[in-house]
Order: sequence, then structure tokens, then C-alpha cells
Amino acid sequence: MTETTAGPGAGRMGAAGAAVAVAAMVTNGLAYLLPMLGARRLAVEELSVLATVLALVAIAGVAGVGLQMAIAVHRARHPGASTSRVSLVTTAVAGGAVVVATPLMITALRLSWTVAVLVAATTVAVVLAARWLGELQGDQRFLRLAWAMGLVAVGRYGGMIVALVLGADVVDTLVAGMVTSYLVLPVLAWVARPVRQATSDGDSAVGALRIRQVTSAGTAALAMLAVSYADLIFARQLLSPADSGAYAVGTVLTKGALWAPQVIVVLALPRLAVGDNRVRTVVLAIVAGCGAVLVAASALAGGFAFRLVGGEDYASLGEYAPFFAATGALYALVFAAVNAKIAAGARWPSAPLWVAAGVLAFLTMAVAPRTLEGIMWCALATAAATALVMILSLPSATDRASGDRSSPPDRADDLPRPAPAVPPV
Repeated sequence: MTETTAGPGAGRMGAAGAAVAVAAMVTNGLAYLLPMLGARRLAVEELSVLATVLALVAIAGVAGVGLQMAIAVHRARHPGASTSRVSLVTTAVAGGAVVVATPLMITALRLSWTVAVLVAATTVAVVLAARWLGELQGDQRFLRLAWAMGLVAVGRYGGMIVALVLGADVVDTLVAGMVTSYLVLPVLAWVARPVRQATSDGDSAVGALRIRQVTSAGTAALAMLAVSYADLIFARQLLSPADSGAYAVGTVLTKGALWAPQVIVVLALPRLAVGDNRVRTVVLAIVAGCGAVLVAASALAGGFAFRLVGGEDYASLGEYAPFFAATGALYALVFAAVNAKIAAGARWPSAPLWVAAGVLAFLTMAVAPRTLEGIMWCALATAAATALVMILSLPSATDRASGDRSSPPDRADDLPRPAPAVPPV
């Protein structure tokens, strides 16, 4: 893992990129294995609790995504700058927000106090881990970034997977995940240890800039995950335990179709940031093509897909597989468009997503029947409309000038290298 903060040379860039890609695959694999194993090891009610907790942690954990992006940007422009202050502030705010929301989680989502506390504690570890990921990303230490991503994945999912294999119930499984999330933090800090003395940029001025970046990036990340997880949350609240558990199995297919093509977006982000609209078109085409293939495969082998994800008990739901997959494929397009808007400096790239989340809430609460099919069709319709709006509203190359002018002009060498997004479960 020997690297310098100068970044990999041209000869090592391919190896570093491959390592990050493998780490992303490991992360996604563990994230998908967890609910699949839960469907086989837990009762339906406990499976619904596990899926709901994972969704809540993923949504609260987007503060870490914003933190990572902000630190990566700042470290690319100010090598070695301190990140401790903004990391602690962001972690405290994220954990505090979950604590404030605890009564709502207990009443609306029928979670116990113990589970709600575990959600808050796990969120703190997930957000804090983003600090070191952002430092490695901004310093262009990609081999170490790959190792760090693997550590975060093992900490976040590995403990729960082991607990399920050993026959633990849902509470013990969540406790194991929380413990391992904290155990990997010191190792993560060691992997990200600096290789040279940090510069003295002046922590107060630097901190103010990073906090604004965290807010902007975190808001966009939160909107992206909130709208894609909203149907699972509504299913937990509105459906019976059996139906909400079945819906949780279906959303594994949704998330698979959503995240499968995201490596393309990650690799294209630097060129998107310099206004290469041709690459943007290619990315959207590839993401759309990947989604079409996954939807077609789900239509041909829907029963097998549900059996693979949830076991034999869910094979009868195979007729719904292409609709869950189509929802994920459409949101993959939405995420690609959001990244393109962020790269182009759009002021409010997440606004259509918040509107979409509100529309989905209205449809599921006031219009659609409170059945698995009703929520599924609402989610699909909302995803289709959101994808259309986002693609049609993509800015042209000349629109980049309308972005935030508070930062220094970007140069190609100053652009932060992308790290894969945290996948939801």
C-alpha cells in the first residue's frame, strides 16, 4: 500500500482504478448478501425490521457521503488540510438528528427503543468513517482508498452477516453490526494515516468552506436516497408484516438494478465535471441499456430472481420482479442525471427529487390502495416521471457558469477523484 499524496502515475492509474472497482463490488456484494441472508434466517416480521433499519441508516448516513465529497474536494485543493473539526460536527449533527427522530421511528415504523438506539449509534460510526475515505480520495491515494472501502464494508455489514449465520435474532444482529462498525474505525484511521506533514491552511477558514460543501453535497445525496427508499418505508408503515416483508424482498431487486451501472457514473464523473456533454450522453445511454437488460432478465426469470433473493417462500411473487427492477433502472438514470448536474455546478440539483418524494408520499398515503401492488405501481410511476424531468432539465455546457462561484476556478488537476457511492440495502 505504499503511496504518496502526489497521486498515482499514469502507469499505476489502471491498477488503482481496478482496486477501487473491486472494493466497490465487495461492498455491493456484502450489502446485497445481508438482506438475502436475512430473508432465509429471520421471521417475516424481523426481516421487515432489518430492512427498515438498513434503510434508515443508509438515509441518515448520506451525511457521510456529503462529508466525504466535501473533504475530497478540499484536500485536492489544500493537500494535508485538517478535517477533524468538520468531521466531528457533521457526525454529531447526523447522530443528533436520528436521536430527535427516535419517537417518530417508534410510533410510525413500530420499532422498539432498543432498535432505535442502535440506528443512532450505527449512524455515528458510518458518518465518521467517511472522514478517512474523503481524505484518501482527495489525496489521490487510490490503493489505500480501496482497502478503506473494504474495511468500511466489513464493519458495516460483516458483523451482521456473521450474526445471522450463527442464528442470531434481529436485535442481536443489529448489535453485532454496530460493534463491528466501531471496531474498524481505528484500523481505517491507520490506513489513512498521512504520509507527510499536514499543511497549515488555517482551520477556521478551511472549516467554514468544508461545512458549506458538506451541506450542499449531503442534501443532494439525501434526496437521491430518500426518494429511492421511500416506498420501502411506506410499505413498512402501511402494509401487514407479511406484505411488508415481501416488499422488502422485492426492493432488493430494485437496489440491484439501481446500483449495478453506477460504476459507469463514477468513472465518468471527472469528464462530466469539465463539461463533456458527449460523455454525459454516453453514460445515460449505457445506464439505460444496462437497466433494459436487467428488466428483461427479471421478466424472463422473475420467479428465480425472487427465489434467489428471498428463498422458496417468495418465488410466487416472480410476476412482480420486472416492475421492481424497472423502478431501480429508472432511478439509476435519475442518479446519473443528478451527478451530471452536480458536476455542471447546478444550484439546486436535488429539487426535483424532493418533489418526487412528496408526490410518492401523497400517492401512497391518499390515492393508491394499501397493498403491495399499490405501493409498487406508485414507486414505478414516480421513478419514471422523475427520470424524465431530470434528463430533460440537464444543463448545457454553457450553464456551468451559473454554479457556485465561491470556490477557486477548477483545474483538471484539482478535480477530486470519485469514490463509489455507499450502497443502500
